[in-house]
Amino acid sequence: MKRDKHLPLTETVYYILLALLEPAHGYVIMQKVEDLSDGEVRMAAGTLYGAIENLLKLKFIQSVQSEDSRRKVYIITNEGKRILRLDFERINHLIKITENNW
Repeated sequence: MKRDKHLPLTETVYYILLALLEPAHGYVIMQKVEDLSDGEVRMAAGTLYGAIENLLKLKFIQSVQSEDSRRKVYIITNEGKRILRLDFERINHLIKITENNW
């Protein structure tokens, strides 16, 4: 099987997609990424919104209706879930072969 051209995901993109399994706006995404990474990954707003623009173009995320018109809310798409799953499986494979050869 040929590897998807979007793999491997960067650590930041992986965390953003994981954070968007539930709808969230920018500030919440930044908080979730920091929490998921145990404080190891902190993003500036510019970095986040650059990543969001790219993920929208790739159709890995989409904007959804928000009760607050001042905030854009995003959620992962089925394509985003597919690519997140593929990278998860890739990482798990790396872990297994490392454990078997350690």
